[in-house]
This record gives sequence, structure tokens and C-alpha cells, in this order.
Amino acid sequence: MPENSASGRHPIIRAGLATEQAVYGVLLVAGMIVIGGSHATTSWQVLVTVVATVLVFWAAHVYAGTIARHGFEDDAALSLAESFRLAARASWGLLVSALIPCAILLLGTLRIVPDAPATWLALWSCIVLLGVLGYLAHQRRGAPMHLRILGALVTASFGGLLALLKVLVH
Repeated sequence: MPENSASGRHPIIRAGLATEQAVYGVLLVAGMIVIGGSHATTSWQVLVTVVATVLVFWAAHVYAGTIARHGFEDDAALSLAESFRLAARASWGLLVSALIPCAILLLGTLRIVPDAPATWLALWSCIVLLGVLGYLAHQRRGAPMHLRILGALVTASFGGLLALLKVLVH
């Protein structure tokens, strides 16, 4: 069941969401929300901080992946352009993982939701996303339901630690 599960077949989930980069991206976004939100800033300021940070980290990942792949990968000669394409695809999860929390911060920016609740909702969305990513990782491996749930809880707990940090800092 690992490769023919729903998450194993769907290329967007496989290439973008159920990846190490996606987990890292959500943790990065959650950390930036904690830092930005702890300075009593607006949703707009937190959103700009998160987007700028994610873009810089994504560019760094793509650059590092391009340099690491350039020349040879799996004994095949790779051009710089091919190395870049592979690195960009491998790093896609870092960008995709920021979409939901950023959309919530945008609701605060547009005054649909007040700033403080928008920041907290964005942070909680990171915790939920981490739980989903942990669940999907275990589902892909064909783990039984109790291990999928445990994986979701453990992965989400990293976001929970960041939320706790926000409470302690604020």
C-alpha cells in the first residue's frame, strides 16, 4: 500500500507536500509567525516577514541543490539547467507549505480577521499541517492507523512547541 496510496499516486502531494522540505517549510513559517507575532506587529508585517523568509530559504535550497547536482547525479551527466530544474522541483514543498498560513495572514491584512486572531490561526494552521504531513508520511509507508496517528501527533508537536514559545514570549 505504500506507493499506491492516495498520497503516493498524486504528484502534487508527492512532489510538494509529503516531503522533508514541506515539513521544514511549515516549521520555518511557524517560527517566523512566532517571531513576527511576538513583536505586536500587524498581520501585514508578519506576512511580509514570512513570505520574504520563505523565498530566501527556498532560493538557498534551490541554489544548494543546483550546485550539489551539477555535473553528475546517479552517474548521469547533468547540465546546470537540468540541475536547477531538479533542485527547484525538490524544493517545491518549501513554497507550497507556506500557502495556507500566508492565506490566513492575508485575511488579517485585509481586515477580514483581526490581526491577533489571524496570527494565531496561521500558527494553528501550521500545527494542523504538520499533523497532516506526519500522517501522510506514515500512510505512504503503509503504517497501521495507530502509527499514522502517532506520527501525526509527534510531527504536530513540533508546531505545538513553537506555539508554546509564542505564549511564553508574548
